[in-house]
Amino acid sequence: MKIWTSEHIFNHPWETVTQAAWRKYPNPMTPSIIGTDVVERQVIDGVLHTHRLVQSKWYFPKWTHALIGTAKSCFASERSTVDPKTRQMVLKTNNLTFCRNISVDEVLYYEPHPADASKTLLKQEATVTVHGVPLSHYMEDLLTSTISSNAGKGRQGLEWVIGLINTEVKGIAESAARGTDELICTTRRSIDEVTESARKGMDEISVQASKAAKAMHIT
Repeated sequence: MKIWTSEHIFNHPWETVTQAAWRKYPNPMTPSIIGTDVVERQVIDGVLHTHRLVQSKWYFPKWTHALIGTAKSCFASERSTVDPKTRQMVLKTNNLTFCRNISVDEVLYYEPHPADASKTLLKQEATVTVHGVPLSHYMEDLLTSTISSNAGKGRQGLEWVIGLINTEVKGIAESAARGTDELICTTRRSIDEVTESARKGMDEISVQASKAAKAMHIT
């Protein structure tokens, strides 16, 4: 059995990072993840519980195929909780494919950084166990190394998604600003038109009054 742990700090608030975690796949940094499907989702005592299936590709060396078999795509079960009160998101993932010989249990904790609430601390740990096949320790080392590499790519992918979210927010803000400017311009035009119409009306009344006065004078 091999245990791998890691910590990483995102320079973004917890709300942004957790929102990006839901939209993490697909991204260009982790092409091995094909997609995700929500199996179940419910809110219990204010905590969001979600069960998803994650489809991916595992690239094992050819020599392992005779030991554990092959698969065009692999599946994993991901169960997560999001507690907005404690501001913690926990994702627990375990593989379903190759589970007869390989067990990979991974847990990710997203929470505000204890020293800076504007940042997010990610704690990640994985337990790898290979059993029932030769060279099990070597395969555990191989899987642990792959997990470490994929973790770095996963963090890059999350930053990529955060960039998309920030771009979307900026676009919404700019659109709202343009809409406000257009509303102000339209309102100003309407006021100007009303003012001009009122001025013309007053001029017409003045002209009519002048004509009436002249007519009475002549009479």
